[in-house]
Amino acid sequence: MKNSADPAGAASYFDAATAAPLHPVAREAWHAALDDGWADPDRLYASGRRARRLLEAAQAAVAESLEVRPDELSFWPSGTAALHAGVLGGLAGRQRAGATLVHSAIEHSAVLHIAAQHVAAQQGDATSVGVDLLGRLDLEAWDAAVSAPGVALASLISASHEVGTVQPVEVAGAYCKEAGVPLLVDAAQTLGRAPVPEGWSLLTASAHKWGGPPGVGLLVVRKGVRWRSPYPGDDLFRPQPRGAADIPAIVAAAASLRAVLDEEDTEAKRLSALVERIRAEVARSVPDVEVVGDPENRLPHLVTFSCLYVDGEALLHALDRAGFAVSSGSSCTASTLQPSHVLEAMGVLSHGNVRVSLHRGTTAEEVDQFLAVLPGLVTGIRAEAGM
Repeated sequence: MKNSADPAGAASYFDAATAAPLHPVAREAWHAALDDGWADPDRLYASGRRARRLLEAAQAAVAESLEVRPDELSFWPSGTAALHAGVLGGLAGRQRAGATLVHSAIEHSAVLHIAAQHVAAQQGDATSVGVDLLGRLDLEAWDAAVSAPGVALASLISASHEVGTVQPVEVAGAYCKEAGVPLLVDAAQTLGRAPVPEGWSLLTASAHKWGGPPGVGLLVVRKGVRWRSPYPGDDLFRPQPRGAADIPAIVAAAASLRAVLDEEDTEAKRLSALVERIRAEVARSVPDVEVVGDPENRLPHLVTFSCLYVDGEALLHALDRAGFAVSSGSSCTASTLQPSHVLEAMGVLSHGNVRVSLHRGTTAEEVDQFLAVLPGLVTGIRAEAGM
């Protein structure tokens, strides 16, 4: 059972929410840019000028795709780096207005760590706004939080990276606008999958989530939004990372973003149908399972379910041996040994958790094979545990 989108192995790759397979357009653009994209674009000699032209062309292409100005956009070494820069720079730029960060309870862990550090260092306060059982933002609590005195910045993920619930960004953004608070939106899971809602002041994304190369993050800061570099040795008020830019990777990211946006509607319909099949069949064929997230307002490519009386790590390993690469946010993931903060915030089962996220190379046959194998694996793990 070999997936052509995974040339390195035989697994059916169902973890596009972590990193999507490289789009063919990205691969071609990456290789083509290696000849001229290696030099320092800040140098005035010929090779430097060629590199500068590649970088500026990529910046213009991404800006056009996002319908923003090129000088509002900057490239960072990763989506996490862009998110760090966006939140920290947004807080630094708004010190005169206040020192409180408002964020949802289901933000990327990078934002939660910034909030904790912000409070621990006595630099300001942080207000976490909860979600309901489907993972939807509590808009009444959000309105109250951003309207409070001293709020410097608000941060809201466009769609949950763990359960796929799409957040009401436009409404949340309207509350922020009324309160005079900039809104940062983490669009890592949305960009290339669904339209990015209006209402944001700062936007971040990550190329390897849409099929671009790793090592490229995007930060957009709208004109008029105060942002100041939080990093030492930089007087620039315009977002700009330190160090050399990976120009071939940036060119590949720009080319692949345009390609996935052209395919967005077609792929969203195809993958949404496959996800709907998984949601229905898992609920039918696996006893004591909870399919989580909003069944309607959701990302087209992602579905998460939790199995009662199942060790999540054991299930992931069993699926891996069966040829399926999936992810988990449960407490049994070896890297953290902590339950998913998103599932805990929702108040749903956080153990025996499996996240399936599909991509342009996923076939209906692979999904059918997954659904055929899953019930037996769950039954076997429960039997071994005496359940």
